[in-house]
Amino acid sequence: MTPTPLSLLEFPADDPDRARRFWASLLGIELDPRRDGEGRGWQTHSEGAEVGVHERGTGPGDTFSLPYFTVTDITTTLEQVRELGGSVVHPGERWAICKDSEGTPFGLASGD
Repeated sequence: MTPTPLSLLEFPADDPDRARRFWASLLGIELDPRRDGEGRGWQTHSEGAEVGVHERGTGPGDTFSLPYFTVTDITTTLEQVRELGGSVVHPGERWAICKDSEGTPFGLASGD
């Protein structure tokens, strides 16, 4: 069985401190400040899928929870999203925000 490529589950927050306390306590995790290239906010830095929290904003990935999936070739995967009936909301070389064929948002992260 191939392991899932889920790499990050991102939660936007109106009150980031409150959200960090909630997720850290609920899941027994540490949410550390993000490193260079990870964006703004906080996230776990451990094996397996990461959990992230950031202040809610108006950007394409700032208003709702997003699962991010790691892909080998993000450019090819974005083409495939479109071919399969999805859409690309925010293209990028390291990460991108998309919607599936049913309009559900998700993120892609480059595994390079």
